[in-house]
Amino acid sequence: MVFLLHGEDSFRTRLRLGELAAALLSGTPPGTSDLSTLVEPRLGSLLGVSRHDARTDTAGAIMLSGQAQGLFDAVDEPRVVIVDHAEALKELDLIASFPREAALVMVSVERLAAGRSRRGQRAKAPNAPAANLLEAVEATGGSVERIERLAPVEVPRWISARARLHGVKLDAEAVSTLASAVGSDTERVEQEVQKLGAYANEGTVTAADVRTLVSGAIEADVFELTQAVIRKDARTAVATLERLLADGNAVQQILALLLWQFRVLLFASAMRSSADADRMAKAIRSSPYAIQRTTAFARRVTRADVLRAYEAIYATDQVIKTGRAESDLAALELCVLDLCGVANADLRDMLLVEAPRR
Repeated sequence: MVFLLHGEDSFRTRLRLGELAAALLSGTPPGTSDLSTLVEPRLGSLLGVSRHDARTDTAGAIMLSGQAQGLFDAVDEPRVVIVDHAEALKELDLIASFPREAALVMVSVERLAAGRSRRGQRAKAPNAPAANLLEAVEATGGSVERIERLAPVEVPRWISARARLHGVKLDAEAVSTLASAVGSDTERVEQEVQKLGAYANEGTVTAADVRTLVSGAIEADVFELTQAVIRKDARTAVATLERLLADGNAVQQILALLLWQFRVLLFASAMRSSADADRMAKAIRSSPYAIQRTTAFARRVTRADVLRAYEAIYATDQVIKTGRAESDLAALELCVLDLCGVANADLRDMLLVEAPRR
């Protein structure tokens, strides 16, 4: 039996690996359940499991684990050989020749190129060697599972499920704030949920708790501010801005993050597929989650809208730095009102006035 787990979500891959290994050892069908309900596995405590790293261990060592009976293993005990970083495996013929009485589970925490059967290409010659890991697994009739990153709409449900699993109570706003702060990073979700649970000490975690304890929560609030601006909802935008300021965030920090959100918005408006999200995220040093999250309302804005926002934010920055505004807070609030389309809030005209002498 040969299995390949691959994808870019390392935490959910570990959960599936633990579920699969336990099923193989118990002789039950290795079906997939809801990963959000699974406890993180401790594979080192399971008898009958051998683990290798394809970057450092030879094909011979991996093969030997499949052939050899452990010192304390029962004669008929199933054996599971796990190979981490399987993308580094060079001797692909190991897969076809692996002992049938043992299970080979290969794990690659990256998205692998599709095999020929998935790409719709012509089948290779019968005796031709496999070109890549996926082809080698498919050629033996093995099972291939790709574990994708969570989509933005799936993150709140995942957070709620993990919170229930750990006995942590989060109110709805806390779930939303945490989802915006950590995105589809399920490893970090796990850490933050447990941290928030310890902080709340059996109480209910609020959005204020998330903003206090979770790095990146300010970006979630600025994202909410950007959404309000795009909707031209001045009341919500000003209320969100006042909350950001009340939390002690600096004016220039909020302004910089607002500019960043519009930059992400510009890239998201050009996105056509998930592959575009990955490429654009690398180009602006963001995350695919941030790009995908923004696409829902990116269609409402044009390139001209984004350029106009750039001008407003630049004008605000210059007005503050040159002392033309009565106060930094007043300048930032006028900027937000201008972005919402409120008349007479445009700060660009103030750049035409000579800066006060200091």
